[in-house]
Amino acid sequence: MGFSDAAILLERAVARGVMITCAESCTGGMVAAALTDLPGSSEMFDRGFVTYTNDAKIELLGVLPATLDAFGAVSEEIAREMAQGALAGSNAQIAVSITGIAGPGGSEHKPEGRVCFALATATAVHAETKEFGALGRANVRLAARDHALGLLLGAISN
Repeated sequence: MGFSDAAILLERAVARGVMITCAESCTGGMVAAALTDLPGSSEMFDRGFVTYTNDAKIELLGVLPATLDAFGAVSEEIAREMAQGALAGSNAQIAVSITGIAGPGGSEHKPEGRVCFALATATAVHAETKEFGALGRANVRLAARDHALGLLLGAISN
C-alpha cells in the first residue's frame, strides 16, 4: 500500500468517524507506523498492540492459553482473538490483527510466509490466511503490512 492509499484510508476513516486499532506480531508495529505516517492520523488511529510473545498476547489482548495450545500462535483462531482483544482494549470501532511466520524458517505444517489476519468490529470478525511464500523476512513483513492495510481500507470503504 503506497502513500496515496494510506491517505485514502485516512480520509475515509475520518469521514466515517472510524477509529482504528491494530494487534501485531510478526510485523512488529509496521501497521501502526504506516497508519501514523500521515499528518492527521490521530483522527483515525487510537492505539496499537505489538504482542510478539504468547505471554504478551495473553496479557495484553486476552488471548486464551487453551486456544494457543490447540492451534498455535500462527492461526486464524489466534488472529481472531487478537483482533477482538485489541478492539476491547481500545476506543476503536475496527481492529486488524496479524500473526505469522516471517522467516527464515518455518515447518512442514506452518511454512515461512504463512500469515493469519483478522478484522474485527463490534458485530463481526473475519479471519483469513495468506501464503506469501519464502520471500525473505523483510518482504513477508511488508506484504503482511500491506495486506492488513488493504483489509482496513476495504472494510472502511464498504
